[in-house]
Formats: sequence, C-alpha cells, structure tokens
Amino acid sequence: MSNQSIIFFDIDGTLLDFDKKLPESTKKAIFDLKARGHEVAIATGRAPFMFDDIREELEIDTYVSYNGQYVVLRGEVIYTNPLDKDALLQLTQTALEQNNPLVYMDADDMRASVPEEDEMITTSIHTLKVNKFPTYDPLYHQGREMYQCLLFCIGDAEKKYEQEFKSFDFIRWHPMSVDVLPKGGSKAHGIAKITEKLGFPEERQYAFGDGLNDVEMLKQIYNSVAMGNAEPEAKAVARHITKSVDENGILHGLQMVGLLD
Repeated sequence: MSNQSIIFFDIDGTLLDFDKKLPESTKKAIFDLKARGHEVAIATGRAPFMFDDIREELEIDTYVSYNGQYVVLRGEVIYTNPLDKDALLQLTQTALEQNNPLVYMDADDMRASVPEEDEMITTSIHTLKVNKFPTYDPLYHQGREMYQCLLFCIGDAEKKYEQEFKSFDFIRWHPMSVDVLPKGGSKAHGIAKITEKLGFPEERQYAFGDGLNDVEMLKQIYNSVAMGNAEPEAKAVARHITKSVDENGILHGLQMVGLLD
C-alpha cells in the first residue's frame, strides 16, 4: 500500500473527449497505472447503465456513480443514498405545474414524467451518446429507490426549486438540464466511502475532473487535477491543471503528478 495510489476519473470531458470518444493515450495510461499496481476508479454523474461499456473497455469495477449516490467497490455495492421519496413526490407536482419534465433514475433504468418525445430531454441526453433513452412512466419513482433525477429547464429556472426544496441539491450539467441530488450528496462523499474502506491516506488519493459536479471532489482530494477544458469553478479549487482532454490531458496530468513517466 505504501507505493500504491487510487485515482478517480470523471467521464465526460475527462476520460471521454468532446466527441465522447476515449483517446488512445488515455486508455494506455489507465492500463499503465494498473500495471504499476495502482487502483483506478471512475467518479461520474452518470447512471451505472450509462457507462458499462467504458467500464468493460478499461476493465474497471470500482466506481462512484450518480454523483456519489451509488458506490461500487470491486463489483460490490457498498453505499447508496436515495432521494427522499416525499420530497420527490412534491418536486414532481411542482415540475408538472411549471412544465418542466423530469427523468427518474434508479440503479437499473430511467423513466420520463412526460409521454411525448420532449425536445429538452432528447437534446440533452443525446449529447451523452448513450444507447439508452427514457420511456414514459410517470409513476416509476413510486416504490423504488431513486438516486438522481434530471430536471429539464433553461436559464436559471432551478433557482426557484433550490428555494423550495431544501432536501435536494440542483447542479446544472447541460443548458437544458439539471441534476437533482440528495442534499449534500457529491462525488467527494461517495469517494470517501471507497478510500476509507481501502485505507488510502490522503496523499495517495488523486482525482481528475472538469465539471461543476467535480468541484467538491477536486476540493476534497489532496492530489486533484482539473482538465484544461474544465469549468473555471473546477480549475479554481484544483491543486493542478493539466491540458485539455483532446490534447492528451489525462496522460499529461498523470505525468505531471508523477504517477507515470
């Protein structure tokens, strides 16, 4: 353990480039890390079913998904933090009144609150270039554990939701969509469940990210690296800043912090 580190990677804009492709230099770097005995993990806002192909390609079975609400260590679920059911019911009612669609997400699937193919849902989810798309089931959240919702709204419309729903956090990930999370839930919190269980000291913890949902992670992890394409808020709290994802940013960052030659 003395020379072993754990490295957490965000997916979109970090592992994957702007075309949602995995750069060859990044793939090689991940396998080089593992060959040196390091633990490699993913920390993402995506649902588990939205990146199973990436996990398979990179042979990674430890991950923090749903921005920290569903955590898996070496193939075993070790922590879950679902949305409050009563508050979610109230959110559903308010969102319908405001004509803001919702997508409910559990560990296995996602369903939409509106029947027709909504433009905001279609536009934002298609940017992820995933094979799955939500079908209509307005009651899907009832009797199930939901770990995240997508609220579809534009501008700063989430501000009114923030004021009304104190048990949720609202984090924008797309001009048309906001992640709805349990209050205080974050990648940082989910990561801590893994590092505590494995016993990694803070100086042996690394994290790479680029988005607003990476801010808490980059603030908490001792060896944090923001991508060159990262949001200003992410760069402001990171210990290091590497090159852009499309400029071999992962490889450069790992070399910069001394994990690879």
